[in-house]
Amino acid sequence: MTRIAGMLATGLAATLACGMAWAETAPGAVQYDEYGAIAASLTGAPGDPGVGAKVMSSRAEGNCVACHQVSALDADFQGNVGPSLDGAADRWSEAELRGLVADAKHTFEGTVMPSFYKTGPYIRPGDAYTGKAAKGELPPILTATQVEDVVAFLMTLKE
Repeated sequence: MTRIAGMLATGLAATLACGMAWAETAPGAVQYDEYGAIAASLTGAPGDPGVGAKVMSSRAEGNCVACHQVSALDADFQGNVGPSLDGAADRWSEAELRGLVADAKHTFEGTVMPSFYKTGPYIRPGDAYTGKAAKGELPPILTATQVEDVVAFLMTLKE
């Protein structure tokens, strides 16, 4: 019985450790380096490049193609406000891309790129077109999983 109890305790500890390793980093707890890169995954799990491509081209989610051109995406009316993301994986590291997607203002102070994984402090439009500011913090535009998915897709974009 003692041996079985020990094996169960070891298995439970391993399960808990794995569960904690896969915990999501809250927007306020993200650690940026001095250049705006985020070394650690926000989820502890690898992103899905296929889902990332959908997030980037979806107007309801990231809508990255509103400002950026990405030849690998089949999306109409791609923008030219931001740089082309073709070859992004050759220009930036995974940590740099994660930082740019989460909050590019840590890298480029005057950028107009939205902060996709931030809850504040900053001013957002009024609460449901009431003309009044929303109360409290609002959720980030993208979830931690979506950020990792976008980064995984961007890492496939090589020259």
